[in-house]
Amino acid sequence: MATTTSTENSGLLRAILPQFEAKHHVQVHVIAVGTGKALKLGENGDADVLLVHAPAAELAFMAAGHGVDRRKVMHNDFILVGPSSDPAGVHGVKDVIAAFRSIAEKKAKFISRGDNSGTDQMEKSYWPPAGVSPAGQSWYVSSGMGMSEVLTMAAELQAYTLTDRGTYAAYRAGSGLQIEVSGDARMFNPYSVIAVNPAKYPDINYRGATEFADWITSPEGQQAIAAFRIDGEQVFFPDAQIH
Repeated sequence: MATTTSTENSGLLRAILPQFEAKHHVQVHVIAVGTGKALKLGENGDADVLLVHAPAAELAFMAAGHGVDRRKVMHNDFILVGPSSDPAGVHGVKDVIAAFRSIAEKKAKFISRGDNSGTDQMEKSYWPPAGVSPAGQSWYVSSGMGMSEVLTMAAELQAYTLTDRGTYAAYRAGSGLQIEVSGDARMFNPYSVIAVNPAKYPDINYRGATEFADWITSPEGQQAIAAFRIDGEQVFFPDAQIH
């Protein structure tokens, strides 16, 4: 399974996969990369199933015939985090675009994933409506790293970054970063499961991919997602259409 770093870094997969593996007598090999890289692994036939969170890129993946049977699984949300000193003055702002504009105006340091992950794609979508072109600016750092590494870098540099709530919750204690902006509808973060197209790659484990998709969208899988907690806080919310 190729998946986003957030499902791995948060601890979600370590919590729920053993239930699936025990039920179906299989072992899931997880490749945790940014969603863009996960989709590329699927496109190349190097994964059987994807668990990803970049809807526009997923739809393009499906339209190109790389995947089949895309299903909603769950959601969490993106949050803007930063140092308690809050040099851009964005703490408690409800408009993520206004917050990004303030960061640029104050030239407050911002760490970008820069890796074409779902988080990176979402972050990049906020700058144009803010009227900002951050690339090449002295305050804007494109790291090319995963979420946990970016949170560490943001903490060290007293910088802002966009993160998913699950990974932040898992790393919050050691980061010293606080939630600055959350709750904007534009920060909604949905996840889907997609089986790689067996017509394109006959050698993939399509049966296993389908079993996993069936399980994670079943009442059992959805309850496992809902039961996962970080310090008592639910960070992923089931979305599968269960009838």
